[in-house]
Amino acid sequence: MNTLVHHMNTPPPSGAADTDGSIQHRTYRLLREMIEDGRIAPGEKLLEAQVAKSFCISRSPAHIALAALCADKIIVESQGRGYRVAGDACAERGGKMAVLDKMEITSTPQWQRMYAELERELCTRVLFGSVRITEEGLAQHFDVSRTVARGVMARMHSGGQLSKNRNGHWIAEQVTEERIGHLFEIRRLLEPTALLQAARHVPREFLEAVRARLVGAIEAEHQGGAEIDTAETDLHIDLLSHCPNKEIVLALSRTQVLFVPTRYLSDPYLQIPYQLVSDAFTEHLQIVDYILAGRPERMAQALQEHIREADTRWMLRFEIIRRLKQPDLPPYLSPLPAA
Repeated sequence: MNTLVHHMNTPPPSGAADTDGSIQHRTYRLLREMIEDGRIAPGEKLLEAQVAKSFCISRSPAHIALAALCADKIIVESQGRGYRVAGDACAERGGKMAVLDKMEITSTPQWQRMYAELERELCTRVLFGSVRITEEGLAQHFDVSRTVARGVMARMHSGGQLSKNRNGHWIAEQVTEERIGHLFEIRRLLEPTALLQAARHVPREFLEAVRARLVGAIEAEHQGGAEIDTAETDLHIDLLSHCPNKEIVLALSRTQVLFVPTRYLSDPYLQIPYQLVSDAFTEHLQIVDYILAGRPERMAQALQEHIREADTRWMLRFEIIRRLKQPDLPPYLSPLPAA
């Protein structure tokens, strides 16, 4: 199975769009359920715009969900446009458009849905180069007020994903191999010390809850962006927040940008092989077990090894995008010349 979409393959309960996971994950699972129970028949066609309109989502998650279904051979690309459902088509329904009932697939507030899609978009774009983002273009694209667009951009600025250049333009700077290397160097130098200090103060109940989530993720049939994002937050943000040296915690906060792409592992430009995702959970569990066992030296050593492996996994993204064509920019983004 394609490692890119392996984690999407668990259907939701019958008759309901589930409320867990990313929007594209929910879209994938809902469409898969509709195909498997016959509501969408073999030979019927599906279009990206149709899925987006019917499920009240934007075209980006619709595109990702359909691509994942195609990778799993549940649908195939149509000779004209869109996709058709795989299998032997009956005379009445073959070649016709599938009928999708109007359904709001998520009750997430508008700004949160917008933030997630914009964040995923920027994660991809900055691998290719720096881009400028316009408030007016962003508002028009998502059909929101400029106030909403401005608020989303301000949140991204506070998280270090956007900055302003000398001309006052909002930009997302290119993520280079050199910059990633520098961020991981900060982690290698500071995280073991922070964890050694934090381990003396973190409640055992918190550690046991973290361990239970890791065991559950390892035993699960799919391990997607939501699960790995939780694991990264548990270990590298929430646990380290117990470090009494807040200057170290503040310095490490600059490296949290490294964790953002893990939320979007279904994106072809942000993926890493499925086995490497599974390995990360095992590495986290080993670190937590050493803390619970009161073995600080082994804990620090395991963390160093984990950071080294995480660096390798991150750098793999650069190898992946070298083999892929850069997608067209959405209208609210424009490329900036290389410095």
